[in-house]
Amino acid sequence: MTAFSLPPEEAAPRLSVARRTLARLRTVPGLAERYEGHPDVRTLDGLAALPPLAKDDLNTALAHLEPAAEHTATWLFQSGGSTGAPKLGYAPTGFYMAGVHAHWQPLDRSDVFVNAWGAGRMWGAHFLAAALADLAGCRIIALGSVTAAEYGPWLEFLAARRVTAIGGTPSVLRLWFTHARAAGIRLPDLRKVLWLGEAWQDQLAEDLAVVAPQARRWGMFGSTETWVVATNTPDCPADTFHPLPHQLVHADADGLLDFTTLDPEMLNPVLRYRTGDAGELTGCPCGRRGPAMRVHGRRDSVVQVRGLGLDVDQVIAHAERAPGVARAQLVLTRRGGRVTELDVLLLTAPGAAPDTGRLRRELLAATFTLSTAFQHDPGNVRVRTVSELIGNERTGKTAALVVREET
Repeated sequence: MTAFSLPPEEAAPRLSVARRTLARLRTVPGLAERYEGHPDVRTLDGLAALPPLAKDDLNTALAHLEPAAEHTATWLFQSGGSTGAPKLGYAPTGFYMAGVHAHWQPLDRSDVFVNAWGAGRMWGAHFLAAALADLAGCRIIALGSVTAAEYGPWLEFLAARRVTAIGGTPSVLRLWFTHARAAGIRLPDLRKVLWLGEAWQDQLAEDLAVVAPQARRWGMFGSTETWVVATNTPDCPADTFHPLPHQLVHADADGLLDFTTLDPEMLNPVLRYRTGDAGELTGCPCGRRGPAMRVHGRRDSVVQVRGLGLDVDQVIAHAERAPGVARAQLVLTRRGGRVTELDVLLLTAPGAAPDTGRLRRELLAATFTLSTAFQHDPGNVRVRTVSELIGNERTGKTAALVVREET
C-alpha cells in the first residue's frame, strides 16, 4: 500500500507539472535511462511507479539543467554536508514563500520577529524566513549567528525591544534559551517560535516554559531541494505537519517519504524526491481535514550536527581511504541535546601509523558541515587511532556512528 497527501481528483489537474518535470529529467545524461518504459504521469499510480530520486540524482540533474527564474534572480543554496561538492538547491527571489504564507500565517504586522537562522554561506533558511516576514509586514531583527559571549547582551536587547517572535533551527534556539534561563533573563512578550531544519527538542520546550511561558511553536518541514513542503501550528504534535497543496507527499510501502512538486514555478526538478525521512500520512489531533504527514526520523546516513547535515558514510569513506586505516568510526558527544565534540576513531592496519593531523585537516577542508559547525571551536573535532572501535557488547556489532549523551 502507498499513500498520497492529495486524493486522485485533486491531484489530477496538477499532474501536468509532474509530467513537465519528468520531461526535463529525461534530458539528463545518467538519469534518462531509468525512466525508459514509464509513460507520462497521468495518475497517482503512474507517479508511484516512477523510480525515486536521491540527493546525488538531483545534483546531477541540476548540473545539467542549470535552471533559472523567469522574472527574478536565481538563488543557489547549499544543502546538507558531505566530503564532496555541496548539494545545490535553486530558488527564485521570494523562495516560494507567497504560497506558504497563503496557507500558514504565524506572523502578523504587530510582531517583532528575530531571524536567528544563520545568514550567508549558501544557507537558505535565513532568507526564506525573511521573505515570510516581508509578506507578514512585521518588524524584523535579522540577527543571524552570535558568539557565546554575545548571548547575554543580545538577550537583554531583545527583552527591551519586547520581541514577540523568534525563528531558527531547534539546536540554535536551544542555545538562546539555555543562555537566557541560566542568566535569569525572561522574554515575557515572546509568543511565537518558528522552527525549520531539524526535529523539535523536548529540552527546548522546557527552557521556553521558564524563559517565555507564553511562547508556542510553529514548524516548517522542507529542504533546499524541496523548499517548504508542510507546516504545523501549536495545535499539532511537533512531528506532524500539513502538506501544502502545491507539494505532493507520498509514503511508500516501506514507510519512506518522497516529494513531488506541483508548483509550475519550481526550479528544482523534484519528482519523487527522497530526503531520507521516514514517515506516514495520518490524521492530526488539531482537527484539520485531510491527511497530515507524521515524520518518524531519518533513514539515511545524514545526522544533524549543530543544525547542519553530516553524511556519516561519506566521512567514514574518506577516513578509510587514508593509508594505514583499516576501519573508521565517528563518535558524537552531546551535552544537553547539543553536539559538543566529534571524534574520528581509526583502527589501523598492523604496524601502520596514519597521519592523523593531516587526515583531520583534510576532513575539515573537505566537509562543509564540519568546517562550519565547528568554526568557533575547531579543536573539538579530533582524529585519533585506537586499539579497537566501540562495539555493542550484546550484539557484537560496530556501528559507523556512536552518539554519547553526557550531562
